[in-house]
Amino acid sequence: MDFSAMNQTDSHHLRSNSLPSKPHPFIDQVDEHLHRFKEASEATSSCSSSELSHKLNGLQELHDCIDNLLLLPLTQHVLVEDSDTKPFDDLLEGSIRLLDLCDIAKDALLQTKECVQELESVLRRRKGSETFIASELQKCLSSRKLIKKTIYKALKTVQTKSCEQTQATPAIVSSLKQAEDVGYNVVESLLSFLAGPKFRSNSSRWSLVSKLVQSKRVACEVEETSRNEVALVDAALHSVCSQKTKKHDFLAQVENLQSSLKVFGSNIQELEGDLEALYRRLIKTRVSVLNIYNY
Repeated sequence: MDFSAMNQTDSHHLRSNSLPSKPHPFIDQVDEHLHRFKEASEATSSCSSSELSHKLNGLQELHDCIDNLLLLPLTQHVLVEDSDTKPFDDLLEGSIRLLDLCDIAKDALLQTKECVQELESVLRRRKGSETFIASELQKCLSSRKLIKKTIYKALKTVQTKSCEQTQATPAIVSSLKQAEDVGYNVVESLLSFLAGPKFRSNSSRWSLVSKLVQSKRVACEVEETSRNEVALVDAALHSVCSQKTKKHDFLAQVENLQSSLKVFGSNIQELEGDLEALYRRLIKTRVSVLNIYNY
């Protein structure tokens, strides 16, 4: 992003010993973070939990830089000058929508964690017939489907809102809007991760299940095909609930599901902490912008 135009426009108002004539290091830091996110989004279309955690942490660092940028007199001057314009209103509205989306993601994480805990509880007991175990897991599967449905509905809303964000804005406001768009993309990726893949038909679903639960090569297959931990858990859960295997295979699938849940549960816990930390930084950024406007 080029901030030279902003510097030139306001130089006759703000040129002083306290402000350098070249772009401030905070501006360069924001640009660098935004560039990294752009490259990352072009490199991959799906994320594992570790990649999502890395992106959430990267967003926290981006907003730390933005908070520093908002302390600059030049930044505050531009925001005050444009505080009565539509781009500024869009900026404030967009920050609220992003916080709302984070709330949806937080709820989805909580519901997914509770679903994982219920699954682990059922599998730990492992008493009764295969039919009983499959029946109990089927209840968990129904809960999982409701979670997926809620997430898919939220994702449709995100796609509609992001299409509306296309306006020429002052450079600093444009930078904040780009950070907002990055936030949308990352949280949307998190929701897509939690939703897992859609199965188009029973036949394709069970074909995928059979491939995923055949051997210990599952983890490698998941990584190679850009699938995530959710895809693996969903596939293993569908497989156990199907009751279409011999007892030996059924027990193997139960063990595979337990193993997948153990890893997945730990990752969900980490993502919860990362998202909560980001949420606090987003609130801090919004408060900083409002304080500049109300000053």
